[in-house]
Amino acid sequence: MITSLSVGEADLALVTDLYQLTMAAAYHAAAEESGEMPGATFELWVRRLPPHRRFLVFAGLEQVLASLRDLSFTYEQIDYLRRQEPFRGVADSFFETLSDFRFRGDVRAMPEGTLFFPDEPVLAVSGTLLEAQIVETLLLSIVNFQTTIASKAARLRLAAGDDVQIAEFGSRRAHGPQAAVWAARAAYVGGADSTSNVLAGQRAGVPVVGTMAHSFIMSYEHEEDAFRRYQRTFPEHTVLLVDTYDTLEGVRKALADGGPFRGVRLDSGDLEELSRQTRRLLDEAGRQDATIFASGDMNEHKIAALRAAGAPIDAFGVGTRLATSADAPYLNGIYKLVEVVRGGEVRPTFKASTGKATYPGPKQVIRRLEQGVGGPTLAGDLLIRHGDEAGYGAEQRLLVPVMEGGRLLAGVEAPAAAQPGVGTADDGGLATYGVAAGRRRCLRQLAHLPPALRCLEDGDEPAYAVAVDPRLEALLQGQLDRMAGS
Repeated sequence: MITSLSVGEADLALVTDLYQLTMAAAYHAAAEESGEMPGATFELWVRRLPPHRRFLVFAGLEQVLASLRDLSFTYEQIDYLRRQEPFRGVADSFFETLSDFRFRGDVRAMPEGTLFFPDEPVLAVSGTLLEAQIVETLLLSIVNFQTTIASKAARLRLAAGDDVQIAEFGSRRAHGPQAAVWAARAAYVGGADSTSNVLAGQRAGVPVVGTMAHSFIMSYEHEEDAFRRYQRTFPEHTVLLVDTYDTLEGVRKALADGGPFRGVRLDSGDLEELSRQTRRLLDEAGRQDATIFASGDMNEHKIAALRAAGAPIDAFGVGTRLATSADAPYLNGIYKLVEVVRGGEVRPTFKASTGKATYPGPKQVIRRLEQGVGGPTLAGDLLIRHGDEAGYGAEQRLLVPVMEGGRLLAGVEAPAAAQPGVGTADDGGLATYGVAAGRRRCLRQLAHLPPALRCLEDGDEPAYAVAVDPRLEALLQGQLDRMAGS
């Protein structure tokens, strides 16, 4: 017997760590004794930036909300849990609770495509202690991965500039089929223009592109025969791969044949010099309209170097380095309890352990912009207590409500002129999530980055300022004093 281990909607409840379910059972048992299931709020954020990163791009909110909406336990899943050793003595009422489980909590979030920094919550989940706890692993797996890829794509966009296309085609190097689709989606949010992943095109609406492989060329005895076959099949969409044998000779054969093609792809060799010679051959043949597409272990540094050298390349294909975020392949996002409500009493919670201390209570992020010669620039963020927003402009509040009582709020799926909280004054009206809105938001905010944060190289420039409101500091100190006196 074999199994694909593909993850569908019905599998979401068990895409988790075992301790989420054992904790849920303990919460349930305590609630049966006390007669009350406490309320809780958890927040998701990043303590520090990964190596080589100066900012992050929030991505994955759409999948977070879809997962919360669809989360439920099947009979087979509950039967499996009953048979596991840790659950042998757990009351039947817990499994009955699982059979009726639906997420009925509230969610506040930064809109997708928002640039953010360490210590800033991108997601706040409120509900019963059981339901807000049980979704931790699922939400972290979605946000950590998609944010990692979107942040890498944003660096590629900064390297390429506004006038060069970036295609994501790392599916074959991604960490499995699910990762490949999510990587394609997140790359588009982060600023890529297209993907080679067809499922991402169908399901997420990401534009799809493709050229041809060396195997197609090699399957014909003569290179020009391969060119002709492809041109006849796709007369308006052919981009010829010309480097299977001799790059410049491949360009000459493509021109000599006279068949239609939109451009040529260079996949190896000295791309700067080859692109110059290819451009010369194309122009001399009157094919100024033909584009040059470059690929082959691309990353932001190679793209930046080619752009700085003036290489006449119109588009870059980036595979492995993007779909795996090779230089910073993971994100240490965390999901922490910040508030418990028990017996009508609200108790802010926090960690005081060295290196992992947290601020108590639900929070909001306020973004400050400064007007410069080229337009508004990100000038610093302020972490405040949620509820202390009075006096701050609505357009500066980065966390906005997206779900209440387990239902999506009206206006979060489609543009709405009154939609606040996207982080810059000109982002109003963009949907809160989705690849198209997220990509537009990300590109706008990238344009607002100060020069130090646009730099791709590691350096000693000061980090982006994320200040903490004195009222939040006072809340933490009060909790510390209370703990010391107890």
